[in-house]
Amino acid sequence: MRLIPLPAVLLSLLLLPASPVAAQDISRNMPVPVLDLERYAGTWYEVAHLPMFFQRKCVRDTTATYTLQDDGTIEVRNACTTAKGKRIEALGVAQPVPGNPGSLRVRFAPKWTSWLPMTWAPYWVIGVDPDYRWAVVGGPDRDHLWILSRDPVMDAQLYATLVEQLGALGYPVDELVRGAQTLASP
Repeated sequence: MRLIPLPAVLLSLLLLPASPVAAQDISRNMPVPVLDLERYAGTWYEVAHLPMFFQRKCVRDTTATYTLQDDGTIEVRNACTTAKGKRIEALGVAQPVPGNPGSLRVRFAPKWTSWLPMTWAPYWVIGVDPDYRWAVVGGPDRDHLWILSRDPVMDAQLYATLVEQLGALGYPVDELVRGAQTLASP
């Protein structure tokens, strides 16, 4: 089973449903209390992100794919297209944080470094649609943020509502980079 994006290279135009999509209230910068990893697994399209060093070469088609593993970890495959048209990927691993369903820790460093605490980054799902059609990923320091969608395009009203809520939580939403998508949903 596949999952999607994480801090890393997170990341066709399809018609969205005609009915507006309601946004969940994101009122706290905390991981969601319930996260079904099987439903979260799969591919997500990046709608927007805060600038991150590891995404500096990404110009479009950023996706994150999460795949549940037999050992309880989650394979994280972030991919994007560069300005030269090259598709690049970063492969990582995520682990659920015991007792905190919406919180994961993610590592893109080599496996032999996994014993070092600084190789793991917090990955908080701070908002998720009840039908798992969109998700918002942040962290305790508000220095990383991804708005993700199961479809390459997100409803403009939903996006605006999420950005407003995230700004109220102290995220620097004026720095958000919108993701350009030319990929089609599976």
